[in-house]
Amino acid sequence: MFYSAPLYSGAKAAEVNKAATLDQMMPSLRSPSLNLIHLLRPCLLLCSLSSLSASVVTHLPGYEGTLPFHLETGYVSVDEQRGAELFYYFVRSEGEPEDDPLLLWLSGGPGCSSFSALAFEVIFVGPVTFTTKEYDGNLPKLEQRTYAWTKIANIIFVDSPVGTGFSFIENPVAYDVGERTSIAYLYDFLIKWLIDRPQFLSCPLYIVGESHAGKIAPAVAQLIAEGISSGKQPLLNLKGYLLGNPFTGESIDINSRVPFAHGMGIISDEFYEMSQKNCQGQDHRYPTTAGCATNIKTFEEICTEISMFYISDPLCGDDSPTQLSVSKNTRSLLEEHMGLLNPPSPPDFICRSYAYYLSYFWANNNLTQEALHVKKGTVAEWFRCNHYLRYNLFKYDLPSSLQYHLNLTRAGYRALVFSGDHDMYVPFLGTYAWIKSLSYPVVEEWRSWHVGGQVAGYTKLYSNNLTFATIKGAGHEACSYKPKECFAMFQRWISDQSL
Repeated sequence: MFYSAPLYSGAKAAEVNKAATLDQMMPSLRSPSLNLIHLLRPCLLLCSLSSLSASVVTHLPGYEGTLPFHLETGYVSVDEQRGAELFYYFVRSEGEPEDDPLLLWLSGGPGCSSFSALAFEVIFVGPVTFTTKEYDGNLPKLEQRTYAWTKIANIIFVDSPVGTGFSFIENPVAYDVGERTSIAYLYDFLIKWLIDRPQFLSCPLYIVGESHAGKIAPAVAQLIAEGISSGKQPLLNLKGYLLGNPFTGESIDINSRVPFAHGMGIISDEFYEMSQKNCQGQDHRYPTTAGCATNIKTFEEICTEISMFYISDPLCGDDSPTQLSVSKNTRSLLEEHMGLLNPPSPPDFICRSYAYYLSYFWANNNLTQEALHVKKGTVAEWFRCNHYLRYNLFKYDLPSSLQYHLNLTRAGYRALVFSGDHDMYVPFLGTYAWIKSLSYPVVEEWRSWHVGGQVAGYTKLYSNNLTFATIKGAGHEACSYKPKECFAMFQRWISDQSL
């Protein structure tokens, strides 16, 4: 049984729920916490609308034959003064591209390349993934996926913030950007991308974010909504947003880990009760009493023994480079084709992160970068997740996304929030709690939803077009564990059908 800790009550609930509607906020954005649009003005003045490069990719190293889908890669300049360019992968829908939805996909981290979404981090979305076999010094192979969302939707995968994947800034000092600047860059990116491709302007537009990007996506959506309300050209056809295992910036994201661990049998009744007593009313990130700090330290030690992202997985190491670890057998290949010698240490072959390990060799290969039309000399070394961004150190300058959820859903935009129910990194308990804190009337009570005659998860429908769903047996990047179920969920929701 799960035990739910309260999210907000009293003054805090009143503060959250008195947030202004989108119509009241536009176009001036009077609230300091939502003052994003001013960041765009210098960028829009400095950036030429033609500052965009794009190339069609028909073949990829490691994939046999011609790609069976339309792939385009390129850059969009979002700050010419500082030389900031966002790299993207665009996969056109295999259905009716000019009628199907257009998704702007933002990966988490922050600092995880959008290639993670395209290939394997959320395996169901992208059309290809790596063939998992032990690395032997040869270029890793790619294979096609069955449940790609690109079968029914156009998707733009963006490397954001700058410094992620193949996105870059010419002036290294300028990598010191935060959440608000990144949000402004993404809005500018989308405007320029669609101006260059007017055939997609009428497509229903959705912003998608997972993990940390679940905090960013609603803010990007609000900027778009404000532009629509103020008549900014071109008028985008925003319909809503989707979030997977999302952070909000609120304490409940982390505080819910203890009750989740208790419900899953990871901690004892006694430890749970002591933690609830000692930490009552405290943010677990910043405990203010010695008793709470001791409990949280002990809990963190317990967590080191299991996979936070999927508690049923074996414990595996990080796939990010930490030290020089190149064998003699692979050194010549790296020297010839990569020009660098700093790959991550290989995880056990049974680990899901082994595919992430393979991606390092594939993406840093010169042949791959030529095929993707990566600008030479802009990125010295590609990481699936760049944990060395200054952004990660002190640039979390957007405290919470809750007000954006209120603004957007009250204005009529649709929202789907889904969580893998075996994720302890951003537990579904916390996500469910902040959704309930919005105090929306329930349209449809908690129930199971099914795929192939089996329970795929549970869902609850609220007023203002807000749907919450769990994915049974899935982890942090929920749909990489349950691609078939997630494809069905997306297909039903995007078609205005009940899950």
